[in-house]
Amino acid sequence: MAITKGNKGRVLAVCTSSEKHVKKEPHQSCLLLKEHGLDGDSHAGPGHKQVSLLARESVVKMERDGLKLPAGVFGENILTEGIELLSLEVGQRVKAGGSAVLEITEKGKNCVTPCSIYKRVGFCVMPTEGIFARVLEPGELFPGDTLEVME
Repeated sequence: MAITKGNKGRVLAVCTSSEKHVKKEPHQSCLLLKEHGLDGDSHAGPGHKQVSLLARESVVKMERDGLKLPAGVFGENILTEGIELLSLEVGQRVKAGGSAVLEITEKGKNCVTPCSIYKRVGFCVMPTEGIFARVLEPGELFPGDTLEVME
């Protein structure tokens, strides 16, 4: 069941990397570019998987036996909290921060090879709980910003 307009969460971290298939590093802010993704990120560019989102609630599932996983370790661009990402439907739009608008384009991910987290813990949440979006409206995004379902 899709979550409805007005449902809110927040951004815990915004992360990028200049290389693919490595963990992303958190930043104080990132610029979301229209129809491109996060400025400076290796996955940015035209297409439907411009930005990846992962819920902190999903990461917590992985933090067993004292394992602490920092933002960006799963290659996510935006780490969220308080919004049920998996309940969003493809095509739904989310306002991110003051002006950016994201459109959900895909749920889940096919991993090319098992990542270092998978090798260490035997499981990874990104293939089943990560989602992807494209940037419809640009804007700067900061940790602490609100995410709000638009439709």
